[in-house]
Amino acid sequence: MVEQSDFPCGKAPIMIPGPAGVLEALCGCPREPIGVTAVICHPHPLYGGTMNNKVVHTVARALEELGLHTVRFNFRGVGASAGVFDTGRGETEDLLAVLRWAAGRRPGERFWLAGFSFGSYVAARAVSRWTTEQLISIAPPVARFDFSEFPRPDCPWLVVQGDADEVVDPGAVFSWLDGLEPAPTVIRMEGAGHFFHGRLIELRERLKSALGACRT
Repeated sequence: MVEQSDFPCGKAPIMIPGPAGVLEALCGCPREPIGVTAVICHPHPLYGGTMNNKVVHTVARALEELGLHTVRFNFRGVGASAGVFDTGRGETEDLLAVLRWAAGRRPGERFWLAGFSFGSYVAARAVSRWTTEQLISIAPPVARFDFSEFPRPDCPWLVVQGDADEVVDPGAVFSWLDGLEPAPTVIRMEGAGHFFHGRLIELRERLKSALGACRT
């Protein structure tokens, strides 16, 4: 297995080759690696979503504390990433490029995918094209994007939704979840809004609690 020092951990952004040009990314390393890398996708690029979003950062921190390497990156047209917004199709290709890059840096690793809001749609689109051991969907915008256009993920799946979400219709999310078979594991955060203001520590701890048994 590749040594941790070969994975570019730290606060300095790196550039990864992508289908529309370079993709800006940040990598994180755990203290006690377990042989899993997670790639985390950010919210909608046209509404201020970036890899530095607080929810994305919280997810990365939770997973690193569980022993996972993490990669969060800016979709095309965001930050220093080249290209322009492509309604989820091009962003899926961006994600796959990042996964290929991470697999080259961490040969033999298993992979998890995570996404917040629009990023959860992109991550779910990619599952059928990449061997994924765990999918994490936070506030999936099922009323705005067609999650039925791709197969239901056949890997373990965790969905987190606040019932006071002012951006993603929580009623639509819970109705959609009720129709999935087999049902994903669901964390319903009562009173939590879309960006989990004042609830990020709780989000981190609930993710760690729900995912801790999945990490080995």
